[in-house]
Amino acid sequence: MNTDTITIITDPQLLDHDTGGGNHPEVADRIRVVTETLNGGRLADILDHVPPTPAAREWLLTFHTEAWLFRFEEEVLSGRSYIGHPDNQVCYDTYRAALLSAGSGITGVDLVEGENRGMVFCLTRPPGHHAEAGMPYGFCFLNNCVIAARYWQKKYCRPRICVLDFDAHHGNGIQAAFESEPDTLYISIHEHPSFSYPGTGFAEDDGIGPGAGTILNIPLQPGAGDKEALNQLDRRAAAKIAEFRPEALIVAAGFDGHREDDMSDLHYSTEFFRHLGERVGAWTHEYCQGRLLSILEGGYHLPVLGASVEAYLEGLRSGMRHEQ
Repeated sequence: MNTDTITIITDPQLLDHDTGGGNHPEVADRIRVVTETLNGGRLADILDHVPPTPAAREWLLTFHTEAWLFRFEEEVLSGRSYIGHPDNQVCYDTYRAALLSAGSGITGVDLVEGENRGMVFCLTRPPGHHAEAGMPYGFCFLNNCVIAARYWQKKYCRPRICVLDFDAHHGNGIQAAFESEPDTLYISIHEHPSFSYPGTGFAEDDGIGPGAGTILNIPLQPGAGDKEALNQLDRRAAAKIAEFRPEALIVAAGFDGHREDDMSDLHYSTEFFRHLGERVGAWTHEYCQGRLLSILEGGYHLPVLGASVEAYLEGLRSGMRHEQ
């Protein structure tokens, strides 16, 4: 497992997705502040920047419908300012940026499999975990994590994929993709859906039919902080991963649970993400032989976003190196 390099998959063209300014939280500066923090921080000397390749349509169709892909492209090119809901702001360049965003996970999987890169972080936007097969939700148009998982399963014949989602909001699109499948585990720790968008992710939702038991939702009460979240991860997530024994791990890395981020009422500190990274690194070593891919989801308070991502990556590296 290579822990000497952290690969950052990103592209300046991701900045071209314009959400209209004003008060919209999902802005290009999210990418800029993380880039500036990482390039000027403690990890700068071990970063390797790689551009993504746009996702081919065949891989988009492993989850999304043809009808949605046509609608998405047509509405963007027709000059609309949003699709379906004002949350889902678009511009002329949004479709191209979304293809790059979805392609970042595919590029990352290729690097993990082909070059044994143990730490790959997709610094990308638009985010994806709310996007469903035929509909955008919550700033998300293409489901980056689902597409990466499908690619990993089909291209590299690794059916047992775990997607761990620590965004403050439940990934309804990821759950919808996997809830009937026995070979894919989805774990989401998030603010309780009674108080938080999108209103899904209750603890009793644990999978359907042949997928029963492959969904683990861990809803937290408003005000929950580091101690509560880490306790749940150590007890419930760790046991579920040990039982499932995945061949690869995809992390939906959302940083909007930070106490300074007003997109949720969770109260994580910056250090929480370091502790979380240590656990993810250890799980990756124990069960996945270093096969790990992290993809940026939420995180909207710019003054803490860069430091939170840096802490996560430092924790990841520490967890992997400690286990060697």
